[in-house]
Amino acid sequence: MKVFSEIEQITSAIEAFKVQHLTIGLVPTMGALHQGHLALVKNAMANNDIVIVSVFVNPTQFDKEEDLKKYPRTLDNDVLLLESISKDIIIFAPPVKAIYKGNTVSQIFDFDGLEFEMEGRFRHGHFDGVGTIVKKLFEIVKPDNAYFGEKDFQQLQIIKKLVSKYHIPVHVVGCKIHRESSGLAMSSRNTRLSVTQKDEVPFIYKTLKTAKKHFGTKSANQITKWVTKQFENNPLLKLEYFIIADVDSLKELKRKSKNKKYRAFIAVYAGEIRLIDNIALN
Repeated sequence: MKVFSEIEQITSAIEAFKVQHLTIGLVPTMGALHQGHLALVKNAMANNDIVIVSVFVNPTQFDKEEDLKKYPRTLDNDVLLLESISKDIIIFAPPVKAIYKGNTVSQIFDFDGLEFEMEGRFRHGHFDGVGTIVKKLFEIVKPDNAYFGEKDFQQLQIIKKLVSKYHIPVHVVGCKIHRESSGLAMSSRNTRLSVTQKDEVPFIYKTLKTAKKHFGTKSANQITKWVTKQFENNPLLKLEYFIIADVDSLKELKRKSKNKKYRAFIAVYAGEIRLIDNIALN
């Protein structure tokens, strides 16, 4: 397995692949890989000649310095995990200085308002950071296809908007949420949960599934009030937001339309650990 840390190394390899007309699939990650990441990688392997997994904890998308410091960095384990499915995967794990050249700031983007909904209301500048690193990775790796999980559905829609607005020749592929046996959406943050919290957090997905059942007969406002009440009665979990939104605009639903698709989005704190999830409603 090849692990590149310098841009010059990866670009040289990519040039050789392009000469051979080999297709490249990119799976951008921040490391601390789990089975959800591997599902993305396997999807990429099935549809591309070459698969590159980037491992980079991007400082510009963290709104809290302590979250950046606490984010798990497990490159050695990540390599072993990827090797377990293929030794032909290429890992690109650059240092911050290689990506930002000593100027660790975000580019400012206009994502047509997608960036101001949900996560954007609570994490100032987060999507500028996401857009900055994804655009840089696309420019370096020049993938034909790039794979992102639907757990971060808002991020997925924003990356599709980035590709469209900047005319980047990359096909963005959204992959279904990978869940633990308990129903909890897989996340690198899950490793920080205590035993007690792990027992309690499946409540998040259970609540989402019940909200989906209610969607056919109740209004968005009624469902939101019901979800809020469920978390008020749960002393171990704190609801930050629950929103039912149009999948295209990500605007909060006021009145249902038969011609539109909706998803329910949720952010919850288990202690200091923030977890997000979502579910398709129709």
